[in-house]
Amino acid sequence: MAERNRAAWCGAVIITALALYAIFVPIVFPVDEAITDFAAADQGPGLAHWFGTDSSGRDLFTLVAKGMRVSLGISAVTAVVSAIAGLAVGIAAGAFGGWWDRIGMRVADAMTAIPSLLLSLLIVSMFRGSLVAIVVSLVLTHWTSIARVVRAELLSVRHAEYVEVAKLRGVPSWKIARVHFLPVALGQAGVAVVLLVAHAVWHESTLSFLGVGLPPHQASLGTLLADAGDALLLGHWWRLAFPAGAIVAVTLALSLIGRSFSASRAAVTA
Repeated sequence: MAERNRAAWCGAVIITALALYAIFVPIVFPVDEAITDFAAADQGPGLAHWFGTDSSGRDLFTLVAKGMRVSLGISAVTAVVSAIAGLAVGIAAGAFGGWWDRIGMRVADAMTAIPSLLLSLLIVSMFRGSLVAIVVSLVLTHWTSIARVVRAELLSVRHAEYVEVAKLRGVPSWKIARVHFLPVALGQAGVAVVLLVAHAVWHESTLSFLGVGLPPHQASLGTLLADAGDALLLGHWWRLAFPAGAIVAVTLALSLIGRSFSASRAAVTA
């Protein structure tokens, strides 16, 4: 228990520090992404530029912060919308069964059968540079995991004695779902959302890295990685190291929090 708490606190401290960095650094050290200064291009880390500069002479310390803000924002919206959709399908399937379960799970199976990256590439390539298209493509490939987790959790609750008593008393199905099913589902969905944010950061970064996500001039962790494609060959390691390090740090922090909460819920349930 103590080890799980330490992991959760460690993850919380890291993600809080990263969030403060992403929010305030672009305000304190503003950078106009449309302006280039080739005289300052590809400078290594130092006192003037802590993370160095990119090929256009822009300060990477600020660009990584702006990119993290964009990537985390997209991923957070994706996780929340995916959770809402997954909760709706999972509660209907797990709590009521019957054709709700059959239809919901068949749709989930169909979405899972399609390679997630391929589906995202198809959608985003049709609306290149659109934030809405990126979020929609990520939601379509992420809601199924939450729906399955919620359904599995509710299968054990559906035939519980207190639920059967409520049915015998004539309590409406929607009220049973709100009082008995929703609190159980929210706990699982909360853990899944934290883990989904980390996964969505990777997914969004991949789309932007492949050139079908955000436009190249808009900083995100993916576009910064794409811009650093030839950096290592030129010896400019910092252009790749700091954006990649930001993705790893976000993923590590959220994974520590999510897995700690998941282990705690499993211990309580056992």
